[in-house]
Amino acid sequence: MRPRHKPRRMCVGCRTSDEKRALLRLVRTPDGVVCYDPTGKALGRGAYVCADAACIQTARKKRALARQLSAPVSDAVYDVLLALVNRLPDARESHQTGA
Repeated sequence: MRPRHKPRRMCVGCRTSDEKRALLRLVRTPDGVVCYDPTGKALGRGAYVCADAACIQTARKKRALARQLSAPVSDAVYDVLLALVNRLPDARESHQTGA
């Protein structure tokens, strides 16, 4: 039996490819508003960033999210992403400890 296909997406910050579920999705809604999409299914143009503060800061510095979404991204959106990342357990640490 073949392993199930897992969609991959590219982080706009570090430009590495990872599984879609491992990345954070931002969406530009049809109204032109950019917001975080926790479900990954919101209607609109999407962009992905790693759940890592360094990648988010890089994307902010390079204006990569704004360029990818063709819309301005407010500081509030970056603040939400950084707050979310700070609350998430570090997957690499839990993987190394076997948890």
